Amino acid sequence: MAANPEIPAGAVRFILDGEVVTVRGLPPTTTVLEYLREVACRTGTKEGCAEGDCGACTVVLGELAADGRSVSYNAVNSCIRFLPTIDGKELVTVESLQSPDGELHPVQRSMVEHHGSQCGFCTPGFVMSLFALYLRGERPEREAVLDAISGNLCRCTGYRPIIDAGCRMGEYPETARWNPVEARSPLRVSALQALSRKSDADSLRFSGFYAPLTVEDLAAALQAAPDSLVLAGGTDVGLWVTKHLRDLPPIIYTGGIVELRQIRRSAAGLHIGAAATLTEAWAALVAEFPPLAELAKRFASPPVCNSGTLGGNIANGSPIGDSMPALIALGARLHLRQGAHARDMPLESFYLGYQKKDLLPGEFVVGVTVPSAAPGRLLASYKVAKRIEQDISAVCGAFAVDLRDEHIINARFAFGGMAATPARALHAEAAVMGMQWSDQAIEKAAEALSADFKPLTDARGTSTYRLQIAANMLRRFYLQNCAQSQAVPVRVTDITPAAL
Repeated sequence: MAANPEIPAGAVRFILDGEVVTVRGLPPTTTVLEYLREVACRTGTKEGCAEGDCGACTVVLGELAADGRSVSYNAVNSCIRFLPTIDGKELVTVESLQSPDGELHPVQRSMVEHHGSQCGFCTPGFVMSLFALYLRGERPEREAVLDAISGNLCRCTGYRPIIDAGCRMGEYPETARWNPVEARSPLRVSALQALSRKSDADSLRFSGFYAPLTVEDLAAALQAAPDSLVLAGGTDVGLWVTKHLRDLPPIIYTGGIVELRQIRRSAAGLHIGAAATLTEAWAALVAEFPPLAELAKRFASPPVCNSGTLGGNIANGSPIGDSMPALIALGARLHLRQGAHARDMPLESFYLGYQKKDLLPGEFVVGVTVPSAAPGRLLASYKVAKRIEQDISAVCGAFAVDLRDEHIINARFAFGGMAATPARALHAEAAVMGMQWSDQAIEKAAEALSADFKPLTDARGTSTYRLQIAANMLRRFYLQNCAQSQAVPVRVTDITPAAL
């Protein structure tokens, strides 16, 4: 198919304040933040940590849904998002919200009138995170506000007035621009449709960057240039540039491949494409496996989850990647492709050693399939870290147990942070097979953990500490799933004060 002459070759195009912006000549690793501050001179968006933790750089991206007929708006960290990855999207910054006549947006007005800013450095990021929540069209409850700003840090204002502003922003009159209905109007949808790339001839391609539109084009590109870097959400790769100052090899970006963003259910289970965002993937996983809700909530902030992908988390292979223990415990299978050849394997077999994976040159992750849970399966996943939110795990554990007549007929225990790779606790599993579901069985599993793991000691915890955490996770799992589970508190917040 011939290229569309209306789509400039090698140019990144996106919508900003209703206008199509065309950018050429910038390095492919230019971040959205760098573009805003140094090229567009939009300095409202701030740089704080440059690694997606503080939220000062938060912007909102509008993107067509998979069906191409609706648009969604999500907060992302602009400091680690490469500019070419917003091609075909709408970029909204804090400057975008104020009306031409100077009228403040309801989110901004609420922040002002509830005294949600002191030095103001973090304020634009908070405003944009709350703005993404505002566009959902609901008057948010406090918990929704807390979730929305969980990726934003403030060091001087204090969170109470910011939370108040978020809870009350829906009480102000809507402005003509950027209200929930106008943001999803047919006019905006058609504007984004006009930017859509339809064929490989139209795909974004310039020196050091290529964004294929099909799995076949991705496979061919990697077969021709197997040393290329496969980029998904960039929530880790972005730090290679901003923190490690690394020069990256040519980038092949997966975000434009619709097939890789699909999530579907079949007789084999729940299939999650490698380019599905963490937000989308965790929503599907929790719907299928509700006990994973606690882990999903603590996994990462909304801006990180809106950019990062489950496939990227798996392919990265970090020993403390929090998705892998749960997926391994559930018996997930990984799907890979190299050229025309496809293969699949149990997820735990993918990890060979620290940062070593069973991945051939030019091979890439297509997706992961999680089998449907057996009826009555006991399931949980926990993480322990120094902070409740936005922190790397010292240990992450996941547990799946099937019972028959109150006896264990299948057990899968998986951990991250206990070894060079995410791994199953095979000795602990074997120790409980056939036993009655009881605290005695769990204690046997806890004792066997020392045969499964020899954890390292680092800043997040000693080897002894990690083994104790892992054992206590097993005990918590049992307490939450025993006959007395309603009477036994397993979290500090579940403990009620004793009567005086």
